[in-house]
Amino acid sequence: MEQSLLRVGRIGRPHGLDGSVHVHEPNAALLSAGASVVVDGTPRRIVRRAGDDTRPIVRLEGCDDRSAAELLQGLELHVPRTEAPELEAEEWWAEDLEGCRVRDGERTVGTVRRLLGLPSCEVLEVEREGGGVLLVPLVADAVRSVDVESKQIDVDLRFLGEA
Repeated sequence: MEQSLLRVGRIGRPHGLDGSVHVHEPNAALLSAGASVVVDGTPRRIVRRAGDDTRPIVRLEGCDDRSAAELLQGLELHVPRTEAPELEAEEWWAEDLEGCRVRDGERTVGTVRRLLGLPSCEVLEVEREGGGVLLVPLVADAVRSVDVESKQIDVDLRFLGEA
């Protein structure tokens, strides 16, 4: 995926007959009526937004019936970074955290595989150097610093019960 695009979700099954689709794994903040999105390399506009933030339903420009919606099922939705809202301090896009090296001071821990949204908070799924997975909550006690530019995250393994 191009670095200039942010993942918004994956197109699920059609909803109704007008070409609307469910969106799985949504980034709801980026799914609004009128927003520009990219589907399979093709720019489109969201012409309808329904559902709620956990189960959004959208209809895309040029997708006017159920048959057209079925053809989109399984494709990824992206939005240009230029269309995304500004982030607050201590906020990051999941794409910027994926691939970051995770350390505890000088000790190498592993690499961020992905960001997971759990009911209590978001967590980093870290693939450990020696195998296995470590879940790191994105809270100040667990994460000392995030440097997206250098792709480095410093965590406190003692807080995580790992030291």
